[in-house]
Amino acid sequence: MAHTTEHNASACRSSRHTRVQHLITADETSLAELEAVLATLPICSTGRVFIEIPDASWHGELVAPARMVVTWLDRSLRTGDPGTGRACAPGQALTRAVTAWANEMLCADDDHTQIQLLGGYLGTADIVDHLTERLGIDRAAIHTPAHYGLSTAR
Repeated sequence: MAHTTEHNASACRSSRHTRVQHLITADETSLAELEAVLATLPICSTGRVFIEIPDASWHGELVAPARMVVTWLDRSLRTGDPGTGRACAPGQALTRAVTAWANEMLCADDDHTQIQLLGGYLGTADIVDHLTERLGIDRAAIHTPAHYGLSTAR
């Protein structure tokens, strides 16, 4: 079945208009890339944006489609591995939040969620491993920075 790619206010109000869910992640090193990705999304986009930041001073305003839920993950307010007493390491809060969300929301075999992972390498690698190994998502369907080498089978 062919789907229209037109995304204007009229098309988005149509009950027959296909809405693809998005999962987007970022951290403090990729905020500019995140803003660029969000600017390219159709106004009717739905999904989640998870952004890990070192502390509240990094929290800012983002322009995202109205149906996108943006979650800021402040590392300074989180702990590391349970029972260790350590601080939350970079990528750890993002990995926890995204894997928990994915376990609940990406459960259908015909799921066509668009996945764009922009965070740091360690968190992104852990998320890719979880999505591909535990949830069976095709690695080619997950978009990561090219220099990470995570978007193709390894």
